[in-house]
Amino acid sequence: MTLLARLASDVQLMFRRPPRQQYGAICYRVKKKSAEVEVLLMTSRDTGRWVIPKGWPMNGKCAREVAAQEALEEAGVRGAAEAETLGSYTYQKVLRDGVQVVCKVQVYPLEVTDLAKNFKEKGERTIEWVSCDEAASRVREPELRNLFLAFKQKMTDRLSAKATKQIPAE
Repeated sequence: MTLLARLASDVQLMFRRPPRQQYGAICYRVKKKSAEVEVLLMTSRDTGRWVIPKGWPMNGKCAREVAAQEALEEAGVRGAAEAETLGSYTYQKVLRDGVQVVCKVQVYPLEVTDLAKNFKEKGERTIEWVSCDEAASRVREPELRNLFLAFKQKMTDRLSAKATKQIPAE
């Protein structure tokens, strides 16, 4: 590597910023009759791609509380986000001023307990309940796709363990 190429590489590294942190939720519900798990997908306001509720850190709120707040504001769903994260994914975000930044989204599962009639971004997005497989096929980010598939497995394990406990011993 020439000295000039090395300097150019070093300068590039100096100006590279770490990813900006966001918090998001995979919002889900379990159908009572079939025990099928459905997850919430919504469209982004700018590009119309399929995404999950997510947002920037908020003063006085921990990460999972931010995820729950964003789920209410963006999709009109209420519930408590679980304490344990599912993992994270990264994506490119274009800010209002046109600058592109890399964002890292820490994702929490959130079981939906209530749907709000009115919420901050109502009418600005399309919201759909779909299977984990369908969600994985719609999102663009490979890491988010993997989170949906891992979540599907986690819920399958959780629901089968719950069903086993409910079977009375003879």
